[in-house]
Amino acid sequence: MSSGRPHHEDGDARFTRLTNGFSKKVENLAHAVSLNYMHYNFCRTHQLLTKRYGKPTTPAMAAGIAQYAWS
Repeated sequence: MSSGRPHHEDGDARFTRLTNGFSKKVENLAHAVSLNYMHYNFCRTHQLLTKRYGKPTTPAMAAGIAQYAWS
């Protein structure tokens, strides 16, 4: 069901189709990839890590780089 709003998964669409997420400049694509990596590693808690550490944990927290999930 679509609410008409872009979802988190739409950020990954930049790599697969040329509609909403198309980067006209390589520099813009590089920035989008950087933001995606930052969100994945610092903001998004991962289920496997959460089970292992007993609390919501991001890869950056597991590596000792961050002490809390960024928002």
